Amino acid sequence: MEYKIFYKSSVEKDLKRIDFKQRKNIMDCIENDIAKGIKGKKLKGEYEGMYSYRTGNYRIVYTQIPQGILILRI
Repeated sequence: MEYKIFYKSSVEKDLKRIDFKQRKNIMDCIENDIAKGIKGKKLKGEYEGMYSYRTGNYRIVYTQIPQGILILRI
């Protein structure tokens, strides 16, 4: 099952700070790995219910919502 991906508005700002090659790698991970199901590490404490998926030197922080997956930060 493939999930629909939604992005918080702050993600666009995060991506602008990253060079093109890394940005493409991050977007590929989101579309190919995360969209196919929950991947990465489940976070604890105040971030409970969120997940972190590492790609290169970056982490993609996201959560599952009824409509699909919401990317929160990079």
